[in-house]
Amino acid sequence: MDQSNNLITVAAAIILNEKGELLLVRKRGTLFYMQVGGKLENGEAPNQALIREIKEEIGLEATIIKSYGDFYTQAANEKGFDLKAYLYHVKIDGQPKLCSEIEEIIWINPSATQYINIAPLTLDIVFPLVRRELS
Repeated sequence: MDQSNNLITVAAAIILNEKGELLLVRKRGTLFYMQVGGKLENGEAPNQALIREIKEEIGLEATIIKSYGDFYTQAANEKGFDLKAYLYHVKIDGQPKLCSEIEEIIWINPSATQYINIAPLTLDIVFPLVRRELS
């Protein structure tokens, strides 16, 4: 987290099931559903951070299929901060389970009308990206 620039840098996973639904998680004590992923540790490459975060958050090994690059939006849970997110399409091995700070896991149709709190990265960038990929 870069306090001086109010910028948080993360790696985030786009994980789809066979129905084209997107895996989202809600971390303990937060309101917004978002991609599995998290902040990079010192000296850690985004792809390495993502594989580590997937294991920590949903208990699974994963393979990166594609990098979409980096995107900027507002942070969901840190008021006044912006977010730089490295997005990757990821294949997971197995069924996700609650681990670490994850309180809830859902699969959601990225084309459906949503009635839950969705993080800005997911709503504004990931949903449109996934819809384009699936069309």
